[in-house]
Amino acid sequence: MIEEVADLRIQPGQQQAFEAAIHKGVTTVIANAKGFQGYSVSRSAETPERYLLRIQWATLEDHTVGFRESELFPKWRAIVGPFFTAPPAVEHFALVEKPAQ
Repeated sequence: MIEEVADLRIQPGQQQAFEAAIHKGVTTVIANAKGFQGYSVSRSAETPERYLLRIQWATLEDHTVGFRESELFPKWRAIVGPFFTAPPAVEHFALVEKPAQ
């Protein structure tokens, strides 16, 4: 499993609309991509225009090739892209350890 972590910066005062858009974009577009396994969204407590979007993919290629090079990617960006003040910073992480709960 690979986790995509996207650091998103949006326009001030657009939090409510952005949160609705990101939910719509993930559930109606990204969720249809091969290898999609789940997601979470967090808003910064100190900087309310900053969000972290974490998407779990089966493989790195499911995101970088399967999704990014598909017809789904422009649909996703059309929904959330208008809110961005800068291009998202995106990195991919592999799970090293998950403590038992």
